[in-house]
Amino acid sequence: MTAGTTRRDAAQYGVCGFLAAVGVLVIVDAARLQHIATSNDPIGPKPVPIVLGVLLLVVAAVYALDVARGGTGAAEEGEDVDVTSKVDWRTVLLLIAAFVVNLVTIEPLGWVISGTLLFWGSAFALGSRHHVRNLVIAVALSLITFYGFAIGLGVGLPAGVLQGIL
Repeated sequence: MTAGTTRRDAAQYGVCGFLAAVGVLVIVDAARLQHIATSNDPIGPKPVPIVLGVLLLVVAAVYALDVARGGTGAAEEGEDVDVTSKVDWRTVLLLIAAFVVNLVTIEPLGWVISGTLLFWGSAFALGSRHHVRNLVIAVALSLITFYGFAIGLGVGLPAGVLQGIL
């Protein structure tokens, strides 16, 4: 590649397409909303998602134009990732396993137990070998999120086998 040519990153067009698809989806979904006008809200719920969808389409178009003109993102100065290194499939598969275990156990065991397994498994997959400390932190995070959702947001996460205890 010479100094006069620029390398276009085809993956960036995929990002543009994704943004455009999400914008169209948001607009179509918003158009299906029924107009419910009240004295407190004479406009109804349609305008905000339609505006956001249009903005997504504008961003996709501007981004596609920038990519077509050869624009590329600048590498971060402090980036310490070696892009030539191989993927650590063990870590990736362990993280997937932690999420699958959470998915399978959240209903029967409840969030606190499944969340603990998720947080502990994620820490283990990412290389931490302080198992007892990680377990204590995982239990604390699960309880904090359980009560944060219940008290702060009014959303009840499944209690599972701990129903009546929590």
